[in-house]
Amino acid sequence: MNNKLVPIALACFTAFSASAAAADIEVGGFIKGNIRYIGGEVPYNTMWIGSGAMQSESSDKTQISAQESRFNAKFTHNGVVGFAEIDFVGSSQGNGVISNSYSPRLRHAYIKYEDITFGQTWSTLINTSTFPESADLGGPLVGEAMIRQGLIRYQHGDWQFALENPNTYGTDEKGEKLSTSDDYIPDMIVRHDTKGDWGNISVSALVRYLDPENTDKISFGGSAAAKFHMIGKDDLRIQLHYGNLGRYVGTVAARDIYNGEVETTTAGTISYRHFWNDTMRSSIFYGRTVTEEEETDRYQIGVNLFTNLTPELKVGFEVGRYEVMDTITESNNAENGSSDYVQFTMQFSI
Repeated sequence: MNNKLVPIALACFTAFSASAAAADIEVGGFIKGNIRYIGGEVPYNTMWIGSGAMQSESSDKTQISAQESRFNAKFTHNGVVGFAEIDFVGSSQGNGVISNSYSPRLRHAYIKYEDITFGQTWSTLINTSTFPESADLGGPLVGEAMIRQGLIRYQHGDWQFALENPNTYGTDEKGEKLSTSDDYIPDMIVRHDTKGDWGNISVSALVRYLDPENTDKISFGGSAAAKFHMIGKDDLRIQLHYGNLGRYVGTVAARDIYNGEVETTTAGTISYRHFWNDTMRSSIFYGRTVTEEEETDRYQIGVNLFTNLTPELKVGFEVGRYEVMDTITESNNAENGSSDYVQFTMQFSI
């Protein structure tokens, strides 16, 4: 190393060490292993994201993976909170031929100061307490509101007001993919929360200005989500969504615009979790998305059993079904089919 660079490197390291020592640092996440078997016409990668893309014929697939493992760090200093999290889901780098060396992806990276949140995190529309406990990520993604994106949010008591990243997902009149180059007005979301010993309810309204290729389109959507405490430790979790929600619901089960027309979506999930004893519990869940313009209709249903071997280590077993029941027309070339799955998971929380 150049001798002139040594003092500079030492000074930078000292400054970083002093800053890190002054901050309160929390490290978290989990290491998770999955083994799943899927049989049917809908493959795993399209089943869980809700797209409904079919295989040419029915097939069987077994997959063992640790891609869902995630790691995060939270830094708190002088009233400012910084949070960042990564996992390895959906990486195009790794493959099963040699080393499965999957690259990390950014889940969260945001700054929170007093009532302001700025960065990438869960959309204001999302009530994470209503995700069912499931073997794979958030459960029936085909019916859930589950999106993370860049935003700036202000919270005042039980109210939240946010401007979020605009991104038009869909097709034009010719059926070709829309350009996002004209997305210049942020999506606007208002949310109100009600909480009590009985659980919580959130109600959100979404307003967007969609301007694909200079075609003005204003869209509106509403979302309600709730978690209710039931007998003992049981709980009931519900999400209901309606309107021009597009990419906010069902992962990619619904578009913002389909063949030049603003899409209207009806979607929802429901789950019930029952505790058999202090550590063993089961959830049954159902999620579905139906669209008006594209005339898609997709659902997922599942039931599972989880238990904690230690406070930090849980194991679970789940069976379920995903089905595509789209309306088939001459123009949409839709294909229908279904897949059944079995999944075992083990998760060690950090």
